[in-house]
Amino acid sequence: MKSPYILTLALVLAACSGADDKAPAENATVADATVPETDVPPLTEAPTTPVDAAGYIAKAGAGDMWEIESSKALLAKSTNAEVKAFAQMMIDHHSKSTAKVKAAAAEAKVTVTPPKLDAGQQKMLDDIKAADAAGIDAIYLANQKSAHDAALAFHQAYATNGDTESLKKAAGEIVPVVEAHRTELAKLTANG
Repeated sequence: MKSPYILTLALVLAACSGADDKAPAENATVADATVPETDVPPLTEAPTTPVDAAGYIAKAGAGDMWEIESSKALLAKSTNAEVKAFAQMMIDHHSKSTAKVKAAAAEAKVTVTPPKLDAGQQKMLDDIKAADAAGIDAIYLANQKSAHDAALAFHQAYATNGDTESLKKAAGEIVPVVEAHRTELAKLTANG
């Protein structure tokens, strides 16, 4: 009887040696391939949008917290009046969206837990805090663009697919605010 190791090695060698002489189709795509399920996470941190109320609240809270904290860090170092005005607007608007989500959660009788930044948000915040006065504006604006692109997709998706009506409504009301922020960011980066 052969050992499982030798059988596995034989199968691997047969697969690599071209035992199947069929060439892959020229227009084959990744979707055509069969990929075994594994416990390995995907290589990218593609944002997922929770459709449950608790998941939405947690992610929305973390996003608002990041916006507020990163903007406070910018205000402490920047000398650019336009970027500082944008940062103050972020603090004001994201405080309002936090209140809007909390009110919608209370209406739905869903408990709101304190937000926690994810690893990516924490890294962006650390980068902004570590930047010197000469470089902070560029780092802040680049991170704001990334965060707002993700926030727009996140709120749009929950507004469409969420499980709680009051939170879906709040998400839908937040979408145009995020779109306005993206427009302001485009103006700031075009001027920079």
